[in-house]
Amino acid sequence: MLHAVKKNTNMTVNVVWLRRDFRLCDNPAIRHAVDHSDQVVLLYIHAPHEEHPWQPGAASNWWLHHSLSAFGRQVREKQGDLIIRQGDSLKSLIEVCMETGSKTVCWNRLYEPAIVKRDRKVKEELEKLGIRTVDFAGALLREPEKVLKEDGGIYRVYTPFSKRHASLAPPEPLLDEPACVPAPSPQPQSLRVEELGLLDSIQWYSQFREDWQPGEKGAQQRLQLFSGHAVHSYGHDRDMPNHEGVSRLSPHLHFGEVSPRQVWLHIRSSDNRMHDPPDESPFWPYLRQLIWRDFAHHLLRHHPGMSDSPLDPMYGAFAWDDDQELLERWQAGQTGIPLVDAGMRQLWQTGWMHNRLRMIVASLLSKNGLVHWLEGARWFWDTLVDADLANNSMGWQWVAGCGPDAAPYFRIFSPKSQGQRFDPDGDYIRRWVPELSAVPTRYIHEPWTWPDWNSSSINRNYPLPVIDLKQTRHRALERYQEAKQAWMKSR
Repeated sequence: MLHAVKKNTNMTVNVVWLRRDFRLCDNPAIRHAVDHSDQVVLLYIHAPHEEHPWQPGAASNWWLHHSLSAFGRQVREKQGDLIIRQGDSLKSLIEVCMETGSKTVCWNRLYEPAIVKRDRKVKEELEKLGIRTVDFAGALLREPEKVLKEDGGIYRVYTPFSKRHASLAPPEPLLDEPACVPAPSPQPQSLRVEELGLLDSIQWYSQFREDWQPGEKGAQQRLQLFSGHAVHSYGHDRDMPNHEGVSRLSPHLHFGEVSPRQVWLHIRSSDNRMHDPPDESPFWPYLRQLIWRDFAHHLLRHHPGMSDSPLDPMYGAFAWDDDQELLERWQAGQTGIPLVDAGMRQLWQTGWMHNRLRMIVASLLSKNGLVHWLEGARWFWDTLVDADLANNSMGWQWVAGCGPDAAPYFRIFSPKSQGQRFDPDGDYIRRWVPELSAVPTRYIHEPWTWPDWNSSSINRNYPLPVIDLKQTRHRALERYQEAKQAWMKSR
C-alpha cells in the first residue's frame, strides 16, 4: 500500500513523467522542472497495456529493466531518486501529485498512436483537476508537424522529405545536465525495478550483456566510439555486416538515453565544414539515418494505421501465403540460405541485426516466401532491443513493397549477390553459421553447389534451402502484377 507523503507547503514540486527519455543531458522536461521548482519527482509508470496492441516485446523489456536500473543510479548521484509505479498512468500521476503537493507535470512527447491518444486524455483530466501540464519535444530532431510540404501536405517519399528537413534551421544548442535533481523529503514510495517483472524467466537473452550497456553512460560511450572512428568511413562500411561500421545507437535513441540532437550536433562538431548545409557534410551518409528516423515517425504520426495496415491501399487485399514452416525456419535461422540464417541468428543471440541484413531477411520472408509482412514485423518487435514501432513498421512495409517508396515493385533482394557484394569472404556467415566454417569461400553463399557437399558431414548439420529463390522471385513478381491489375480494375 502506498502512503501519503507529508507535504512541505513552502516548496514547489514538479513531477516529471518519464516514458522513454532516461537521460539527464538534453532532457527538456527534466531541465524545465529543475529550473522552475524547488523539488523534482522523477516518475516512471509501467503501463504497457496502454500501448495496445503493440506492447513492448521481450528484448525491449530486457533493455528497459537495465535502462531503468542505470538511470536510477545516475539520478541518485544527483541527490534525486527515480520513483517507479505500475498501473494506470493517469491514476498514478494524480496519486503522486496529491502525495507531493505538485501542481505541475512535465513530459517529453512521443508519437505512437496509442500513446498520443493516452497523453491527450491525461492532459485533459489533469488540467480539470487544476494540475498544469507542460510537454516538450525531445525524441526527434524535428517533430512530424514541422516537416511539411510548402502547401502543408504530408511527405510520402523519403528524398523530398530529407531535402526539406535539411533546409530547415539547425537544431538548437543542447540543454545542460542539471548539477542537482533535488527530490522531495520524504520521497513518495516506489517499486523496485525487479518488481516490474520485465525479465523473462527463460533468459533467452543471456548473451545480450556481452554486446550492450543500457543507460546514458553506455550511450555516450557508444557515441564517442563511433564518432572517433567509424563515422569517417560510414558511407562505405555501413553495408558490411562483419565490420564495426555502424553506430549501434538505435536502442539508446529509442529509450531516450541519448537525444537525436546530441548525436547530430556531436557528429557535426567534428566536421570542419559544420557551417555548410548538412547535406554537404562528409558525414551526410550517417546524418541521413537520423532523418530516416524522423521520417518513420512522420509517417506513423500522419498514418496512424501504418503499424497494421499497408500504406499502399492496393495491398489491402493482397493474397499472402500462410507458410508456417517457412516462418518457423526463418525465425530459427534454418532456411538453408546462409546469409539469411546468419542475420536471424545474430538477431536471436544479440537482440540486434545489421540493417543490410534486416532488408535481406525481410525480403526473403515477404517476397520470396509471400508471408505477410506483419508476421516478420511481430518477430522483430519481440526480439530486437531497438524495436521501435515507427521504424519497424516503415522498414517492413518498405521491403514488402506496400510502404513509402516511389518504385518498390521490382526490389527483391538476392541473398547470393548481396553476400558476394557485402560479405565477399563469408566472414559474417562463418561467424553466425559455424556449421559452414569449412566451406570454401567460392561456395559459401550457396554451399549446396560445393562439389564436396554430399561427401562432407556439413550437409547433415545444415539444411538445404527451404525455397527456390529464382522460382519464388518469379512467383512474387507474378503475384504483384495480379494484385496491381485487380486494383486498377476495381477503381
